[in-house]
Amino acid sequence: MADNDESRWGSRARRTTASFVVEHTAYLGPEGEVLAALPAFAEDRDGLIDLYRSMWLTRIFDAKAVSLQRTGRLGTFASSLGQEAVSVGLGAAMHADDVLVPSFRDQGAQLRRGVTPCELLLYWGGDERGSVFSGPVEDFPVCIPVGTQAPHAVGVALAFQLRGQPRVAVCVLGDGATSRGDVYEAMNYAGVRGVPVVFVVTNNEWAISVPRRRQTAAVTLAQKAIGAGIAGEQVDGNDVVAVRAVVEAAADRARSGGGPSLVEALTYRLTDHTTADDASRYRDDAEVTARWARDPIARLRAFLVAKGWWGREQEDALLEACRRVIDAEADVYLATPALPATAMFDHLYATLPAQLAPQLAALERSEARLRSEVTDA
Repeated sequence: MADNDESRWGSRARRTTASFVVEHTAYLGPEGEVLAALPAFAEDRDGLIDLYRSMWLTRIFDAKAVSLQRTGRLGTFASSLGQEAVSVGLGAAMHADDVLVPSFRDQGAQLRRGVTPCELLLYWGGDERGSVFSGPVEDFPVCIPVGTQAPHAVGVALAFQLRGQPRVAVCVLGDGATSRGDVYEAMNYAGVRGVPVVFVVTNNEWAISVPRRRQTAAVTLAQKAIGAGIAGEQVDGNDVVAVRAVVEAAADRARSGGGPSLVEALTYRLTDHTTADDASRYRDDAEVTARWARDPIARLRAFLVAKGWWGREQEDALLEACRRVIDAEADVYLATPALPATAMFDHLYATLPAQLAPQLAALERSEARLRSEVTDA
């Protein structure tokens, strides 16, 4: 007999103890049409063009990185094609002294915050010097493991709280990361302590080859914040105006003591998971083609054109300028002398453990032998 059978258990008094709403924010529609009253910064022509440039710079950087990888001059790379509005929008929302704790597809935010294209290429080329940023020196390096950066971000935010600093940690995650225990634990502790952290979940609908519907039954990813007792909301991740506005508001709340938030940005990955992947094996080309209609760059361009702020001549000049920047940075990367193989030990430990010393010594002998052979030749 079912437990809710009143003939067995008698009538029960019921009441709602809590209810929750997940709000969705969008300002620009797919054709660049205005959907709601715009935030003040979106009335600034130069500011919006700057966001537009950042998205194009990110896309052109991605294309160059993929080209370098395909020709054997870069390691495996994760493109952000189609997701530029999320990365650029959150980067624009942050203060200079905030700390970005990125995943592995957030180059738009990194470039926006002052990391150079050469530094990013060095990282993806296997050179740890690429993680020594010339811009935001306290930002964390690229995180390849899924979700492990979430506890780190909470630790950063806790440090800000203990020091009484009005700063925010912004942790960027993929949709698949929200199914990881690391992320739940991080959100739970963030909620308990009320630390100034904003989790931005880039929901591109694919956790490598696993579609969103296969890795969580939640109606939204934003609602996962509810269990941690923190604010959760959605934003149109192809609308850079909305992303900047929502993340900026969440960061301002956190900075002023209002606690942590989770922002789910709805977007789509228009390319392979990485250059080591072939997305055509697990998703239909028609699905991808349809999603190009929501391209975040085309959306902002349509808005700028409709306002009379943009035209073909300006577009051509911008693209050429971005290509020159990326090409020049790529040349610097390619001309950078490689570090010796022993450099792999340099940043593992403050003091190298004794058990690794024989490996280092063997590698030093091997490199010395190779140098000798080259000299003799």
